[in-house]
Amino acid sequence: MPYSEQTVTAVRPWSDRTFSLTLTRPADFVFANGEFVTIGLKQEGKLIARAYSIVSTQDDDHLEFLSIHVPDGPLTSRLVNIQPGDTVWVNSKTTGSLTLAHVLPGRNLYLLATGTGLAPFMSMIRDPATYAAYEKVILVHTVRNEAELAYRDELESSAGDKLRYVPTVTREPFAHSDRCSDLFISGELFKELDLPQADPELDRVLICGNPDMNHQMTAYLRENGWTMTNHRGIGNFSVEAAFVIQHT
Repeated sequence: MPYSEQTVTAVRPWSDRTFSLTLTRPADFVFANGEFVTIGLKQEGKLIARAYSIVSTQDDDHLEFLSIHVPDGPLTSRLVNIQPGDTVWVNSKTTGSLTLAHVLPGRNLYLLATGTGLAPFMSMIRDPATYAAYEKVILVHTVRNEAELAYRDELESSAGDKLRYVPTVTREPFAHSDRCSDLFISGELFKELDLPQADPELDRVLICGNPDMNHQMTAYLRENGWTMTNHRGIGNFSVEAAFVIQHT
C-alpha cells in the first residue's frame, strides 16, 4: 500500500478558514522542495485523500502542510478538527512542477501565490539552495483577509536583500489590496521593490493559486515571450496545475 499512517504532532490555526498541521515523517519519504503529496483520513474504512503541497523542507524530520477549511469538504471538514496524537495517511509518491528543477537558472525568481498556494513556496524559501540559484527571490502572497497571511512573521523576519516579501489583502484595508498577478502585470511590483521589469531572458516565475490567477498569469506570460515548462523540457515559468489549491 503506498500510504503510511503518520501521527499529528502539532496543529496551528491561522484564521477561521486556514490552518497548518505537522506530521511525523516516514523514514523513507523523499521529495524535492516545492512538490506535493496526497494525504487523507479514513472514514468507515474508506480513504478520503487530497493533494497538498509540502511546507516543510526535504531536510526536515517532519512533514508540514497548509490547508483551507471547506465546511462541506469531505476531507477538510474533518481535517480541521484533528488534534495532536491523531493520525493522517500519507502517500509515498510526491510530484509537482514548482521545484528548482522545473525552471532554468536566472537572475530573479518570482513566486506568486494566492491563499494556500503559499505552501510549496515556503518549502523553497526555507531552502538555502534557492538563494544560491538566484540573485533575489520575490514572494507575493495574496489572501482575502489579513489573518490568512500564514507564516507572515517568519517571512517578515527572513526578508532582506535576498528575499523580498510582499503580502496583499483583497477584502480588508491593507497596504496592498491588489492581487499578486495584478501587481506583476501592471509593473507596480517592480517599481515598489526598485527592481528591473521581469525579463523572460533573465528571470523566472513560479505560480500557485486559484484557477483564475493561474490562468491570468499564464496567458500574460505566454503573450509576452515567456515559455512554460512542459514534459518536453524546462522553461522560464511554471504553474502548479495538477490540483486546485482550494482543497476540499
